[in-house]
Amino acid sequence: MANIKSAKKRILVDRRNAERNKAIKSRVKTAIKKVDAAIAANDKAAAQEALTSAISEIDKAASKGVYHKKTASRKISRMTIAVNKIA
Repeated sequence: MANIKSAKKRILVDRRNAERNKAIKSRVKTAIKKVDAAIAANDKAAAQEALTSAISEIDKAASKGVYHKKTASRKISRMTIAVNKIA
């Protein structure tokens, strides 16, 4: 454990931020899984609905700095292409 006050504070702040990032990443992964499940079931309507909520979650994560802007863009692009391929 650190002895310096600022180092102790950094440990606490880093832990808090890591928990926040973990929760946000978990929400994004869940949203992506819902889209993938709808794609696997060939349900275009459900996939579109899941896609819009997933895009929202990914954009929120990117705006908070959890994901890089281009990483978020890549994830959204790949999901959109997959949903559009459903017959």
